[in-house]
Amino acid sequence: MAEEASSLFGIVETTVELKSSVEKFHDLLVGRPHHMSNATPSNIQSAELQEGEMGQVGAVILWNYVHDGEAKSAKQRIESLDPEKNRITYRVVEGDLLKEYTSFVTTFQVTPKEGEPGSVVHWHFEYEKINEEVAHPETLLQLATEVSKDMDEHLLSEE
Repeated sequence: MAEEASSLFGIVETTVELKSSVEKFHDLLVGRPHHMSNATPSNIQSAELQEGEMGQVGAVILWNYVHDGEAKSAKQRIESLDPEKNRITYRVVEGDLLKEYTSFVTTFQVTPKEGEPGSVVHWHFEYEKINEEVAHPETLLQLATEVSKDMDEHLLSEE
C-alpha cells in the first residue's frame, strides 16, 4: 500500500535563463504580481491580492491564467520567503489544480548568472496527485517557462 501512495507524489523542475536582473524579476513576480497580466497577457489574465500583504508570508493571491487552452484559477498562499536567496514558496489553497492534486507547492528561486549580466530562474513543483490517472504537471512547467520568458521581455522593454 505504501508503494502505491508514493507514486502519487512527485517533483518536476526546470530552469530558465533570463536577460533581466534578479531584483527586477523577483520584484515583478513577488512584489507586483498584479502587473503580470501586462507582461504575459496570453498566459495570465490577473493576479489579485485576496488577503495579507503583497510579497509577505501569508499573503493569498488569486491567479487567473490559461493552461492547455482553458481559463483556470488558483489561489496561492506565500508559505515562505528568503529575500537573501530570492526564493519564495507558494502553496495552492483553492482552485482548478486541486481538482487533480491534493497538494501543490511551487518554489521559485532567481539567481544571478555567473560572470555575465542576467539571471536564472529555477521552478520547482512538488505535488500529490489525487489518483494515477492524473498526469504529472509537465505542461505547467512549460507554462512557467513561457511566463518567465514573457516577463523577461517585458522587464527589458521597461528599461
